[in-house]
Amino acid sequence: MRGVWLTGHGDVDKLQYRDDIPTPTAGRADVLIRVGGAGVNNTDINTRLAWYSKQRGDAPADGQSGASADATWTGAPLQFPRIQGIDVCGQIVAVGDGISSDRIGERVLVEPCLREAGGQPLDPPWFLGSECDGGFAEYVVVASRHAHRIDSPLSDVELASFPCSYSTAENLLQRTRLEAEQRVLITGASGGVGSAAIQLARMRGAEVIAVTSPAKADAVRALGARQVLSRRDNPAEVLGRDSVDVVIDLVAGAAFPSLLDVLRPGGRYGTSGAIAGALVELDVRTLYLKDLALLGCTALEPEVFPALVDYIEQGRIRPLVSRTFPLERIADAQAAFQTKQHVGKLVLTL
Repeated sequence: MRGVWLTGHGDVDKLQYRDDIPTPTAGRADVLIRVGGAGVNNTDINTRLAWYSKQRGDAPADGQSGASADATWTGAPLQFPRIQGIDVCGQIVAVGDGISSDRIGERVLVEPCLREAGGQPLDPPWFLGSECDGGFAEYVVVASRHAHRIDSPLSDVELASFPCSYSTAENLLQRTRLEAEQRVLITGASGGVGSAAIQLARMRGAEVIAVTSPAKADAVRALGARQVLSRRDNPAEVLGRDSVDVVIDLVAGAAFPSLLDVLRPGGRYGTSGAIAGALVELDVRTLYLKDLALLGCTALEPEVFPALVDYIEQGRIRPLVSRTFPLERIADAQAAFQTKQHVGKLVLTL
């Protein structure tokens, strides 16, 4: 089959487009999916660069020792070659012996957080395209429980923009218990997770304050943000201290202290990213004197992905596809992604 092998940690030269990759076969509890679209995410690039490794420092890593030994979501070495791609929409074309043949022909979205593989439960969970092969290929195999049937007029490309970003955003909002009429501040608001979080927060009836670049302010307002701050603004100075119920932070970096200052006593801070820097300054007095809850949100709660599929089928959220690329131009897609000039998602087509 056609696909892209990641052959090691490093630059885009580690991505090999090939047409001779063996087609996977479905195990007893699995389904084989023909991929129709696969979204591009920060995690693809972070994994390639070994960014998740706490030993990495600022330099790209190579090989499987030292800085790359803990360079996956789970902190285990990545096995090469690996087919990445955590966002998948496609059609089931074959099933394992333990799965009803009635599933053949279903259009599905693949849950990116996997709690079963090879017929065995996983603890901690795996992530598609990291601990196992993902969607940057013509076919992918997953446990049947993680292939969610979807009934929607949207195209495969549009549907492929949802799984990782929107489930991450939904998980953040569920974990931080955002409710109607509460105020939520969302950093990195123009990216895949940020733009999803705006829609999902507005769907809940919350008031959204977004942080993005001035050039993207109008696009973010169109998604439902009530107020837009520049990345250079200090939220506590602009909004006032103790003025926000929830912070959804995808940026971290130097702005982190002000994000806690802006939270009300008893407020909740949730994060699933650190694109401005992973190491931050924390005044522990702010944390305990304000009774704040700090939440890291990666593994999906069981109810998150089924809820997302329901939202899509009901038309309560919409896809935001900025641009598409054919699979063989994956290096161009990742380069475009890293410029951060887009709003929403980039999607690979097959």
